[in-house]
Amino acid sequence: MSIKILTIDDSRIIRLIVAKAFESFDCAVMEADNGNDGLAIASREKPDLILIDYSMRPMDGLEVLRRLRADETLKITPVIMLTSMAERAKVLQIARLGVRDYLLKPLDLETLTNRVDRVVPLQTKTESGIKPKRVDDPVHLLVADDKPAIAEQIRAGLAGTPWRVTSADHPAQALDLCLKHDIDLVLASLSLPKKGAQLLLQQMRGYAKTAATPVLGLCVKTAATDHAHFSEAGFAGILTKPIDCEDLKTKAARALKLNTSYKYLQQRDGALVFRPASECNPDIAEAVASDLKNQLTAMVDAGSNKLIVDLSALEEPTHSVIKLVLSVVRAAGELSIRHAVAGSENVRTKCRVYEESQGWKFASTVEEAAALLK
Repeated sequence: MSIKILTIDDSRIIRLIVAKAFESFDCAVMEADNGNDGLAIASREKPDLILIDYSMRPMDGLEVLRRLRADETLKITPVIMLTSMAERAKVLQIARLGVRDYLLKPLDLETLTNRVDRVVPLQTKTESGIKPKRVDDPVHLLVADDKPAIAEQIRAGLAGTPWRVTSADHPAQALDLCLKHDIDLVLASLSLPKKGAQLLLQQMRGYAKTAATPVLGLCVKTAATDHAHFSEAGFAGILTKPIDCEDLKTKAARALKLNTSYKYLQQRDGALVFRPASECNPDIAEAVASDLKNQLTAMVDAGSNKLIVDLSALEEPTHSVIKLVLSVVRAAGELSIRHAVAGSENVRTKCRVYEESQGWKFASTVEEAAALLK
């Protein structure tokens, strides 16, 4: 079962850092921005560990700790106090109340995970047997928007995929659906009354079931710049209306860390063959580069060290495709992976414009490229 960690801190940045630190671990990171809400979440969720900011207002970390220790169901819950250097002596003085450890701000991610691991044993998602979904696996989306046409538009755009769309017209209904069903991703309209999308996101972070569920904000294109800062508030990204379903799938795949590598990677004669698509916008390139780095690392770990970049199907490789190939070959070089590029004379000419490609081995076909690596 996933470890439950609760962060009680009035700094949104600190809460984001904590959530980021445990992304790769099998744990649910809940959060509260004040002591009262933190105590309520702790009472409801019974976390395995609580991180508390010492200097919160109006209820400081010491008072939160005292109330936890006065609660029969929470008094033995381990607590790590977050504090500044100036408050360190005060935190040491209250260790007798049951503080298991303390961490100085600014937080260092490695130190944070190491200290937490001493208190509650952490497992990576891989160690726990959690496999990432592929982009062609079923995904359950929830659209929180008071305009029904938006959800219908998304349903129509995803009709040819195994992705399912559920809709809610107000935040309370959306939260209820998230808690009752296995929702993978929430699309929340930033035009919901009374800052409904922000409220929904905040409430979701207080439940173990929804603490890690990513939320994408929806807004009209002309308001996108006004909402650019919402990534700092915890939104996984912004989608503009009218919804471009290809853009939706790309951003959803990135937010959910869906595996897309099967589309452009295959094993062939002991080598990993990378075949990029002709269309390669920055979002796609970022997702491909991330997937491929993991695949290359796994390949080396399995004892192989050959990479073939297959550009033979591209008559006119775009600048973005070549930039992606450059980053892939660079990553391969860092892992001491031998590589060759298959492509036409036009492809070779395009690639050789870049200084980094001067030492590449070129071939006309994948078979010839494989022969070069023998």
